Amino acid sequence: MNRFTTRLVIAVALAGYGVYVASYVPGILVGPPVPVLLIGFVLQAVCALVGAIGVWLGSRWAPGVVVLLGVSIAGTWLCEAFVLGIVASLRALLIAVIALGITLIVAVYLNRQGST
Repeated sequence: MNRFTTRLVIAVALAGYGVYVASYVPGILVGPPVPVLLIGFVLQAVCALVGAIGVWLGSRWAPGVVVLLGVSIAGTWLCEAFVLGIVASLRALLIAVIALGITLIVAVYLNRQGST
């Protein structure tokens, strides 16, 4: 796969994830207020959509936004598990580790593509 196609796939995946996570926000606003979840999901949606634009345009700041997205995904899952007790702790740890791993792989790829 060439560089343009790979960047296009990453940008589309980020945009799709951003829209997917943004669809949770109205449901969070309807129920009892949980500011930690609202902040986490809004941050994920914004980072994913901004990251998609950055990857699409080939910006130098795109890897940083992707890392921020991964950290916000991991943080949201860990808050859901250990602070709120909504999800199982081992599942949250697994998803947090997977999110950070994928984040680092994508960020390193984007950083190397930007420097060449």
